[in-house]
Amino acid sequence: MPEAAPLPAKRLSGSDAPSLVAASDVAKSYGGVQALKGVSLTIRPGEVHGLVGANGAGKSTLIRILAGLTQPDRGRIEVDGQAVSIATPQRAADLGMTFIHQELAFVPGMTVLQNIMLGLPKRQRFGLVDWHAIASEVEPVARRVGLTAPLFSNVKGLSVAEKWLINICRALVRRARLIVMDEPTASLSATEAETLLRIVEDLSRSGVAVLYVSHRLDEILRLCHRVTAFRDGRSVATLEDAGLTRSSLVEAIVGGAVDHLDKPVGDVGGNEVVLTVSKLTRLPRVRDVGFDLRRGEVLGIGGLVGAGRTELVRLVYGADRPDGGTMRLDGRPYAPRRPADAVRAGFGLVPEERRSEGLVLTKSVAFNLHLSSLSRIVSGPLLPLVSSRRQRELSNGMIRDLSIKTPDRNAPVGRLSGGNQQKVVIGRWLLRAPRILILDEPTRGVDIGARGEIHRLIRDLARQGMAVLVVSSEPDELPDLCDRVLVMAEGRIVRELTGSALSRNSIIEASYAEGRKAGDPLS
Repeated sequence: MPEAAPLPAKRLSGSDAPSLVAASDVAKSYGGVQALKGVSLTIRPGEVHGLVGANGAGKSTLIRILAGLTQPDRGRIEVDGQAVSIATPQRAADLGMTFIHQELAFVPGMTVLQNIMLGLPKRQRFGLVDWHAIASEVEPVARRVGLTAPLFSNVKGLSVAEKWLINICRALVRRARLIVMDEPTASLSATEAETLLRIVEDLSRSGVAVLYVSHRLDEILRLCHRVTAFRDGRSVATLEDAGLTRSSLVEAIVGGAVDHLDKPVGDVGGNEVVLTVSKLTRLPRVRDVGFDLRRGEVLGIGGLVGAGRTELVRLVYGADRPDGGTMRLDGRPYAPRRPADAVRAGFGLVPEERRSEGLVLTKSVAFNLHLSSLSRIVSGPLLPLVSSRRQRELSNGMIRDLSIKTPDRNAPVGRLSGGNQQKVVIGRWLLRAPRILILDEPTRGVDIGARGEIHRLIRDLARQGMAVLVVSSEPDELPDLCDRVLVMAEGRIVRELTGSALSRNSIIEASYAEGRKAGDPLS
């Protein structure tokens, strides 16, 4: 796809522009809790319209209503100026709307082409699906979005970026007039994200409207002609032209300026070393990695997606076994054979995929909080029954201490916003009081307000003496949060950054270190 400059935000401005989809004063309640209290949104043909707001502000609820997955309690939805009722997802598709959610729709074991054609009528020949004729029609669409995976290959093993392209292909084959994208770059590398952003720009130029939902304000400012902000179930602002700035977006999202993290300048270099990693290797992702982690330190692991960061912390946590190298905990050999060994040694892990690896979504907040500390809520070793009183006291205390927004401790954790789900995972480990806490992408998919709360919590834990290891693919996150950052590239640590050398630009520069330099000494 040819490179093109970002679209100017003012191109489609003007109140006289026609609307493709409009929602007016839409409200929705679940179990007596108002998810939407009255939101309005207008999307124009060919427009990239941003939708921003804190987790729990109502973005996902409106998307579910537009997709026909739930019905509003009140309000009006219009398409091309005509009031419509969207009772089913098929009705939404018939109206020209396609939705690409964070949990991408796929059928493992099927081909790329079969996944593109999910739910679509298929050309037949002699009573059988004519896949070759279908492929000839889909191939130009695949080329348009840059999908290089063969259409008749299995989707197993494809990257998240390739799966996004397949979903976009499906939308274009459906001749969608509006594509709703929910956090499209959250799991993509910088290069993959850039490719997707250019596809969005191309879709807009061709007349396809995109509703772009993201917490990444740089992407919102680059792509969007207009941006609507939700807060506490209401639409509070629609910004465009000169009014569309980072500061105006932040103020609209949180209702005021966001306090910067107060990171102490104190030196932790004199603190005792709690964990020593030496020449740790698990090919092909981790190669001869070594570092020290000190008490009270927040140590960051940066680098591009695929650099080996998650694979490294899995080795430290005992989820995988190394091919070589050693670890020492408090000066003594440490070689966990399984995560349970790490937990007994005083480790806790907040995984990258909190919904699939960190939470039991159908269970309550209280249940999830106590998964790693059941011994604290049983009546005794001889009669190991759960004490309802003890569970209530501990879970309510953690909900209060971490400001977890939930109707009560018995609410299913799957209904909480992303930021509050992350707090539940962190709170689970705080109930166990680990000495070393590992957080893999702690603020992925979390709004700017919850992000600040999680950062402050991490710094508070370090001040109390906990050693914290933070993995993040966002170079903006690490400098303000961490005392030190180790940058990985191609499975090796290629740079150690501290003090004035620790910055967003230095992390990015080191992340792109060439493989032939990856074995050089730390600098």
